[in-house]
Formats: sequence, C-alpha cells, structure tokens
Amino acid sequence: MPDAVHRPPYVPPDPFTPQRDISHRHFRPGDQVVVLKGTAGGELWGSAMTIVVPSWHTPTDEDGWRLRDAKGGARSYLTGHPRYLVHLSRRCPDCLIHLRAMEDYLLPKFPGPQATDLGWYNVTELNQLVHISDHRGGR
Repeated sequence: MPDAVHRPPYVPPDPFTPQRDISHRHFRPGDQVVVLKGTAGGELWGSAMTIVVPSWHTPTDEDGWRLRDAKGGARSYLTGHPRYLVHLSRRCPDCLIHLRAMEDYLLPKFPGPQATDLGWYNVTELNQLVHISDHRGGR
C-alpha cells in the first residue's frame, strides 16, 4: 500500500467485482494474488497476498480462501472470497480480463499520481475480508 493514501469524497461503485463469477477451484495454495483497492500513479494498486488453504467465507456463506499477508502485522491472515482476488503469480485469462476492466473503468477517473483508496473493502472482527457491495447471504 502506498504511504499516503487519499480517500475521495465520492467513490464510484465497483460494477465488476460483485458480479464476478469465479469458482473456488480457480486459485491454488501458494498462488500469489492481489486484492485491488484503488489507483496510484496511473496504475491499480492493492494488497498482495498468498493463497494458503481453502476456507469458508462466513459473510457470503460461500467457499473462500485463507490468505497470508507477507508484510504480517495484526491481520497477517484473512479469509477472502475468490471473486475479490486477481492472480499475480500467473497470467490467467479471467484475471487479466477482470484487471483490464478495472483499469479501463478506474484509471480515467483517477489519473493523477496520488494514491486513492476506494474503500471497497473492510475486514470483520473475524478477519474476513468483505467487499462493500457484497450482499450475498452471510450469517
């Protein structure tokens, strides 16, 4: 994550991630992934993580993945839904299509050098990563 991050007064909705239909089998333990969170210097940025083991994503009542943040910290391990993740360690067609759609949508809206956090994600008290537009069930 960039050092200084700006939160704009208006955050455009994310029309891609909540609708993304990606299976649990798409990722494997050891895969390097990113959770896209915003823009910085004309590029997308996010949190890079490693897939650890299959898990249950309680907020959505669907299959998820346990993720490890290599930087560690109080929340070194999170559970996220596969639709939030984009491969870093390999170039797969689905992730490239998703990445390109996000670039085409976001980069014109935030073209400057400033790092912008779009605030689409939060982490629950159970270390579950949740997208703000994800209303698919949950407990």
